[in-house]
Amino acid sequence: MDCGTKSCSTRDGRNPEFCMTEQISSEELEKVMEIYRENEDIHRAAVASAEVEAEFYCRYTRVEETMAFARKIGAKKIGIATCVGLLEESRIFAQILRKNGFEVIGVACKMGSVDKTDIGIPQFCAEATGPVMCNPVLQAMVLNREHTDLNVLMGLCVGHDSLFCRYSEALATTLVVKDRVLGHNPVQALYQVKSYYKKLLNTPTVSWEE
Repeated sequence: MDCGTKSCSTRDGRNPEFCMTEQISSEELEKVMEIYRENEDIHRAAVASAEVEAEFYCRYTRVEETMAFARKIGAKKIGIATCVGLLEESRIFAQILRKNGFEVIGVACKMGSVDKTDIGIPQFCAEATGPVMCNPVLQAMVLNREHTDLNVLMGLCVGHDSLFCRYSEALATTLVVKDRVLGHNPVQALYQVKSYYKKLLNTPTVSWEE
């Protein structure tokens, strides 16, 4: 991420010494390319992704791109894994999907209504943000049971989104990334890191000793 040349994209030969492309062996690269060529599902998704980018570049919103991608991979049943804080947005998204011919299965993060302390989450977490735990593993397993073709994440918490993707059998993509402070636009902190959010560069937000 320290690279400023983009030489892997331009192929201008200006790869820096730490470039990860330079550290990949021809055997490793070929092994990966075989996955794209030989795994039918991976090949279909890779081609569909490239086609959506090329056909709708700077023309389609993320919502429209998601539907275009779903059509290209033959997805008919879409799972929505949503935070309860974005239920309204998820309802709107579900309406759009249904209007466009998709079947929709929605699962909210608090499903199961399990106490946080039941799995060893500290009591202070329950006191700070409520007693019911987010349950991304259950969300994924329910959508697996429903045999969804594509799952869409709607604002799951950091880490909860990771667990959902770990257990989701269907391909997963993200429509909304949660950032409560920045209106779910986390890249804004990067844009303003030299002004309003310069604290992110000056002081660690988490102590490694905690």
